[in-house]
Amino acid sequence: MRELSDEELIKRYREGDTACLDELIYRYKDKVRSKARCYFLMGGEQEDLAQEGMIGLFKAIRDYQPGKSSQFKTFANLCVSRQLASALKSSNRHKHIPLNSYISFYQNLNDELELKDVLGASELSPEQIVIDKEDADDLSASINARLSSLEKRVLYKYIQGLSYEQISKELLISKKTIDNALQRIKRKLSQK
Repeated sequence: MRELSDEELIKRYREGDTACLDELIYRYKDKVRSKARCYFLMGGEQEDLAQEGMIGLFKAIRDYQPGKSSQFKTFANLCVSRQLASALKSSNRHKHIPLNSYISFYQNLNDELELKDVLGASELSPEQIVIDKEDADDLSASINARLSSLEKRVLYKYIQGLSYEQISKELLISKKTIDNALQRIKRKLSQK
């Protein structure tokens, strides 16, 4: 199998040879993980991004049309990048927050109470609210102290859920400049 081209493996896979799918995944899994490491998912794990990248690889295998002008490697790279970007954009949508942070109405809080019995109670204690406010103030101070003016503008647009293309149009800068700024932001804000 190792001597077969990607295109030949795809052809054989579509004819029913599932071992060819395994070989394609083996060939590209490290590239997908490497590409996923270039992204950051707020509140997510790096493994989540790697899985999204693998979904992009599966879509590339499914949709690739031999004979087109591009090689499979190029097509797969594009599909993985698009899947990762789509996952990041989806994670920034606020409409999914209720589904992703729900608590069962019947979840046991202790031996005697259920959530439905204490719905009138506040979700956060007063001390937790103060701690969260202090954390937010610290983050804000860190952003103001460590980030350049361009980085702050890019971060603000990115947090709003704008794509690289939309940010590029609004700020009149290249997508590469946006990507570089986001990498610097990630590095600067992760430093203590």
